[in-house]
Amino acid sequence: MGFSFECQATCKHTHARAGIFHTPHGIVETPRFMPVGTLATVKGIIPQQLEAANAQMILANTYHLHLQPGEEIVREAGGLHSFMAWSQPILTDSGGFQVFSLSKMRQISETGVIFKSPRDGSMINITPEKSIQIQNSLGADVIMAFDECPPADATKEQVQAATDRSYRWLKRCVEAHENTDKQALFGIVQGGIHLDLRTQAVEQLAALDLLGYAIGGVSVGEDPQLINATVKHTAPLLPRDKPRYLMGVGTYREMAIAIASGIDLFDCVIPTRLGRHGSALVQGKRINIRNAQYKRDYQPLDESCSCYACQNFSRAYLNHMVRSQEILGYIMLSLHNVTELIRFTQQIRSSIFQGTFTTDFAHWLRDIEN
Repeated sequence: MGFSFECQATCKHTHARAGIFHTPHGIVETPRFMPVGTLATVKGIIPQQLEAANAQMILANTYHLHLQPGEEIVREAGGLHSFMAWSQPILTDSGGFQVFSLSKMRQISETGVIFKSPRDGSMINITPEKSIQIQNSLGADVIMAFDECPPADATKEQVQAATDRSYRWLKRCVEAHENTDKQALFGIVQGGIHLDLRTQAVEQLAALDLLGYAIGGVSVGEDPQLINATVKHTAPLLPRDKPRYLMGVGTYREMAIAIASGIDLFDCVIPTRLGRHGSALVQGKRINIRNAQYKRDYQPLDESCSCYACQNFSRAYLNHMVRSQEILGYIMLSLHNVTELIRFTQQIRSSIFQGTFTTDFAHWLRDIEN
């Protein structure tokens, strides 16, 4: 099976759409939240649990896997799918986000980026070609172009320079990509909050006729209103016959608004990060299960949720485990949170088919801060 995107239903009132993204390792029904497994593991959750949560596609990170265990070990193991015992689609980030997140430990040039390893202080040189080489060895279904992600406080001139460089790097990524029949290369639209730069970037990337497109450089410090305005402008400009991926966004309101703008795929570390800190996402709300009010609450987190935690454990038991720092408590909260965000996007998908998206999710579509 190769790569294709099929739009199955659209919303009459918005740009929202429900579709199927076909990949060599199976389909991804969109819109869909994708759990993040930075080091080839979604923290605390085994593959069987991810399948039960209806996770159809997960992420791994090129930069971090390059550091540990190294792409050659993953390649010798048969690629990421074999290495982590996950048979469904995988997407790898290029390492471009680390250009932003590790800004105090890197130097950017036209050639690429030199990072100082947080592990041993050694210097790591990642070029567009090197990023693609690593991702070819990792073997994910979708691989991302190496780009420069500017911070939210960058000047327009700095964002322009980063956007132009990202385009030049993308063309080098296209040239370096050697596994085109099994791995789809997605380009990343940069441009910060500057809508004219976003428009320019979309036009340049669309001309390359890639297999998919992502919007990057959001959720890097801007207010939610600016994220929403950027996505609302950019998403409808992207090719209609290709999957559209909004990188690093996984909150209810921002996903709903992005789906209304035409986005298909999302990822975020929020569900497992919250779980590790004792918090749960329950039907749009965030609760701290450590709070005393849950000590004698014998109801599940969410009676309508099918995850193992909700089907077997009470809030009182989860409260006990988190207060006792028992690992199982954090695992169960992480599993529930992942299930919740996947379920949220599945519910939106169903509403698009039923023609009820704008009414069923009216609360989330109000463009106000969550």
